[in-house]
Amino acid sequence: MPNPAERLVDLLDLERIETNIFRGRSPDESLQRVFGGQVAGQALVAAGRTTDGKRPVHSLHAYFLRPGTPGVPIVYQVERVRDGRSFTTRRVVAVQQGRTIFNLTASFHQPEPGFEHQVPMPDVPEPESLPRLGDAIRERLGELPEALRRMEQRQAFDIRYVEPLRWTAEELAGAEPRSGVWMRAMGPLGDDPLVHTCALTYASDMTLLDAVRIPVEPLWGPRGFDMASLDHAMWFHQPFRADEWFLYQQESPIATGGRGLARGQIFHRGGALLVSVMQEGLFRPHRRSASES
Repeated sequence: MPNPAERLVDLLDLERIETNIFRGRSPDESLQRVFGGQVAGQALVAAGRTTDGKRPVHSLHAYFLRPGTPGVPIVYQVERVRDGRSFTTRRVVAVQQGRTIFNLTASFHQPEPGFEHQVPMPDVPEPESLPRLGDAIRERLGELPEALRRMEQRQAFDIRYVEPLRWTAEELAGAEPRSGVWMRAMGPLGDDPLVHTCALTYASDMTLLDAVRIPVEPLWGPRGFDMASLDHAMWFHQPFRADEWFLYQQESPIATGGRGLARGQIFHRGGALLVSVMQEGLFRPHRRSASES
């Protein structure tokens, strides 16, 4: 059996069925909806496959329009919006069972000389000193619930929270809406830069909305809210490998009107700022399903 990293690479290897049309697998993993990071990562693969490969992705902007159905293939239709002297632009529409579930616009640009500056990386413990997510949950619960055990088996990324997980109302008291997470793929991802970019895009949707929930409820206990990603934006600043440790610093500046905004900064462990991320999510009490939006 392939390891989780190999399964991720396979998931991102789309089938070309026409010049600008690709088909991606959607594993049937008994989830309520297709994981948003999977759709974003596959859509970015489709966009990249229609370029000459010489310009790396520098930004993407996307909307999650409908929940995808696990186990049903997703078709990605690419529009070649522009091939300019400095920038390449692609628009991707993801279709499942005849309905648009997601759209993405991606821009590609070869870096040019210019002035440089960046914010410093926060001073946090090294990833090797922190427990894996599954081990941290086992320490609290004694063993993983069946759903989390299945998730751990298929998890493509090693996830390690910088701060201890909070489980009780007392631990949540005074908590600020921010979170830090170390991540890396569970195995080598090869040497194709597009694969690493799309794999990190996949990972960027895994924990970002945690920052919105932290002051309200434990991250790994029962949920009082239905959650759904609404939109997602990323800016890629420097080359990276998603199978090397990166620090994902996340915070939520506001939650209001049933929506929460989160922003993230992804750093190489050496301190370089690699990627900036923004996402808004829907948060509804359990009175109705988030899929009804």
